[in-house]
This record gives sequence, C-alpha cells and structure tokens, in this order.
Amino acid sequence: MPTLRSATASASPAAGTPSPAAASTPRSVKRRLTPGRAGESPNASRHTSPHRSPRAGAGTGTVCTPKLLSASPKSSRKRLYGDLVAADKPKWNPRDAAQMRAVKEALHVATVPSSELVCRDNEQRRVLEFCKACVEQEKAGSLYVCGCPGTGKTLSINKVKESLVRWADEMGMEAPDVLAINCTNLANTSDIFGKILGQFQNRKKVTGKLSPLQQLQSMFTNKHSAPRRMMMVIVDEMDYLITRDRAVLHDLFMLTTCPFSRCILIGIANAIDLADRFLPKLESLNCKPLVVTFRAYSKDQISDIIKHRLKVLEYDVFEPLALEFCARKVAAASGDMRKALGVCRSAVEVLEAKLHDSLDQELEIVTFDHMDVALSKAFKSAVVDSILCLPQHQQMVLCALANTFQHCKKKATTLGELNKSYIEICRSTQVPAVGMLEFSNMCMVLSDQGFMKLGQSKDDKLRRVTLQIDSSDITFAFKGNRFFQKCLEQPRC
Repeated sequence: MPTLRSATASASPAAGTPSPAAASTPRSVKRRLTPGRAGESPNASRHTSPHRSPRAGAGTGTVCTPKLLSASPKSSRKRLYGDLVAADKPKWNPRDAAQMRAVKEALHVATVPSSELVCRDNEQRRVLEFCKACVEQEKAGSLYVCGCPGTGKTLSINKVKESLVRWADEMGMEAPDVLAINCTNLANTSDIFGKILGQFQNRKKVTGKLSPLQQLQSMFTNKHSAPRRMMMVIVDEMDYLITRDRAVLHDLFMLTTCPFSRCILIGIANAIDLADRFLPKLESLNCKPLVVTFRAYSKDQISDIIKHRLKVLEYDVFEPLALEFCARKVAAASGDMRKALGVCRSAVEVLEAKLHDSLDQELEIVTFDHMDVALSKAFKSAVVDSILCLPQHQQMVLCALANTFQHCKKKATTLGELNKSYIEICRSTQVPAVGMLEFSNMCMVLSDQGFMKLGQSKDDKLRRVTLQIDSSDITFAFKGNRFFQKCLEQPRC
C-alpha cells in the first residue's frame, strides 16, 4: 500500500508542486525563491505588477494592470484636492457694453447691496437691541451714531430699520413708524420740528398759535394727546443742526425725555464728541444718548466689501493683487469705503480707455497698473498739481527741502544749508546751479506760494527755512520721474 510520501513523490510536475529540495527549504527562504503561484509560469510572474489583486488571474496566467491616471476625466488638480477647488469662473469681456455697465453699477456708491451688510455686525446689533428694548417697553430713547465719512453709518441704520420692522411683525407687535430726515435739506434748523410734527398731526392735532416744538412738547406731556404708536426718527447729518446757542440740538434730544414721548431718536454725524461738546446739559439731566462709534474700515474689511459687491457678477473683474493694493492704500489714508469704490470704478474706466486706444486682446481684467493709475488720480491733491507746474530749479529746491526734512528728520534749516543741498543735487544730476542771489529769489517765490516759510535775518544765508507742505506730497508728485527720483536720493544731514 503506498504511503503518503510515495503518493506525493509520484505526483506530476505539471501540477506545480515544489521539488523535494524546495519542500525542505524554510518558509521565509521559499517565499523569496518561489517564482510564482500555482498555475503561473516563471516568465509571467516576473512581470507581475505589485498593485494587482491577489485573487485576480489565479489559475489563468493573466496579469491585472492598474488603470492609467490619464484615463481619469478629472484634471490632476481636481484629483488631488477634489471639491476644495472651486470651478473657474467664466472670463469677463470688458468689450461687452452690458457687462461693463453691470460692473460699474455694482461698484457705484448709490448701489445698496441686496443681501446683509458685511463688516458692521456688532454695530448693527447694538443699535437693533436698543430699538427693540424701546419698542418692547414702549419707552422713548436717544442714540447717537458717529464715525468718519464712508464708514457705513447711514447704510447700517437703514438695515437696522428693516430688521426692526421685520422683528416686530414676527413678534406680533405693532411696528414703529419711521421718519428719515437729512439735515442738509433743511432751510432752517428749526424746520426739523415741523417735519416730526407732521407725522403726528393726523392722529392728535394741537390747536393754537404754538410753534411746532411747543406742540410736540405739549403732545408728549399730556397722556390723552400722546400718540400710542412708537416712531423712529432718523436724523442724518446731525452736525448741521449745531447753532451758536445749540438750542435746536438740545431741544431735539429733550423730546425723548418727556413723560409720554414715543420717539426713538437716532442721530448720525461725523463728529465723535458731538454729545460731549454741544450737549453738556444732557449728562447732568441723566439723558445723555447712547453713543455707537463706527471705526474706519481696515484693509481686510475694504477688500471683503468689494468682493461681496462683486459676487453678483459671474466673472472676475480685478486681479487679487490690484484689489489688495487699493484696499491697503485707502485704509492707510482714511478708511473711507466710498473712496475705495470710486477708485475701483476709476480703475475699470482706465481699462476701458486702454481698450479704446489699442487692439490688445489680452486686456481682460483690471491689473495692478490700472489700479495704480486710478489711485494716483484719486489721491492727487492741489498741492501736487502746483508742484508739477513749477520751473525745474524750483522743483529741485523742493527736493532739497524734502531730503532735509524727511531723510534727516529736521524741522528747520537755514538758507545757506539749503543752498548746499541744492548744489549737491545739481552736481549729481549734472545740471548747472544758479547763483546765491537767484537761489534766494527762488526761495522767496516758493515762500509766497506757500511751499516754505522764510525767517528774517540780516544775512540771507542765516535765514530760517521751514517746510509748509507735507514732504510726502513732494515725493508723490515726482513718482515715476527718474530725474527727480535721483534728486530725492541725495540726503544731506
């Protein structure tokens, strides 16, 4: 009877079983020496991909190759990042009149964003909470909104007005009436009381020969004649109500202190200390208005607001670098959002003008250069224009002054020292210098025009010289001019 060993030895070699020598080999060594699995030839196993399936091709001799990356319908960037990569926007065609008109409209100051106002959430929340408390308690109150021009004060209050009416409807409460007054449209400051009274006359009219202010005071002190419904009075450009005796401003805020008053007074102005300077009695009467200050926009806020306005468009209009340049420049100067929108519109117009002048097909977006031209126009002052109209030698004298006061950090110098700086500039630029007498006359002309101030002395060289304009105006006027840039690189301390 055959044994198990003999049966194994008599097996056919075509079955793919290892030889006796291989059977005695240790398992780790056998794994390295075995050319392939059962049913696979040595040649086929030699080219097997390490990424193939362990089950695929068993017993058939076929090899599974991985899919080529190029077969994927997605780009390599899409494969790596997936949904994190946003789809490219369609290109803007600045030659299309309709698209150009849509861009200008989106950047116009008068265009009110349809969605919520960005970057002013905290200020809007404070004003809205104040108005909600007044409506819930049916109690009058006063609030003063202040800040630099172009910081979103009026726009924010209009959004608060809409939110307050919507909140009152949701709560099932009676929404307050709204009266918006721009003080620049008033012929007389006291006319504001007549406009407020006009909102109440259809409810309770006080007869007699009383002024509008007296009628309002009488109405708010009598329970039977007092109005039942609250009214929000928004007074924009409130600083136009400042008079010599400050009576109009004082009487206006005092209306909210009457026992049966229903006025929610919101004043808007640029002066931060208006309540402290012009209404000192209100604090003593414990009726000083709540003050909400709108700070100047930062570069990030300016950039976010412009991007938010351009979301309505389906294409990119500005290079990211150009937009950042505008935001940084405006934020450093004033933080005025209206200025930033004006600069962006001007940059679009610069691109439009270049399209008319040339047939360059690559002009498809507002670049850094376009924004630089627009910023130069926006921040160009009358002083800069005056500097550019001066004769060359007087401009060189101003360059010498800028070197003295900007690089050397001096506040004053003498005519003799200024002449030495001027001669050094002439020598470096190879321009013949004028004599001392003519130089003194040039300085007197510049003094008469307000560029510098000359002191008195028996010796002309000892006359004190001070700069009457900002030295940055001089450097800005000569920006891009190689000759004067070289003049400004000659500090003399």
